[in-house]
Amino acid sequence: MAHVTLITKDQIAKRVAEMGRQISADYAAGANPIALCVLKGAMFFCADLMRNITIDMALDFIQISSYGNEKYSSGVVTVLKEPQLDMHGRAVLIVEDIIDSGLSMREVFRYIESRGASMLRTATFLDKPAARKVEFRADYVGFSIDPKFVIGYGLDYAERYRNIPEIQVLNE
Repeated sequence: MAHVTLITKDQIAKRVAEMGRQISADYAAGANPIALCVLKGAMFFCADLMRNITIDMALDFIQISSYGNEKYSSGVVTVLKEPQLDMHGRAVLIVEDIIDSGLSMREVFRYIESRGASMLRTATFLDKPAARKVEFRADYVGFSIDPKFVIGYGLDYAERYRNIPEIQVLNE
């Protein structure tokens, strides 16, 4: 099944490098930040982003579920893996693969705020503002896209296609 390429490997590499430079500049004051990678989808983006950040930044992981094997979020967010680092008084950068409805990010924000983070920002690889069900705005956005179901670069459909090195629109 052929899928249509939306964002190429070269476009991804260039934009992630730009985001890394911006984040490095914004946190340069020694905030001792934590990058919190939202598993599994943001793994590829987070790894590339961390390689482009020039300041010391800790790394932790959270895994949530709101999709299951469906193409649309259920709206119910379950934390499957909790972060291990103490976030109290720390700056936390949530690294997400895609923000569409905003429901998952709202819940992750609430969860991390409850752990006492002093500052909370979000870096998302893809943003679908037209798909929002709740207001949410990421601090750093790789690419804004139309509300199509996309795969590749960590994004999946029923645990398939994560390893595609570019972003493609899933064909039915």
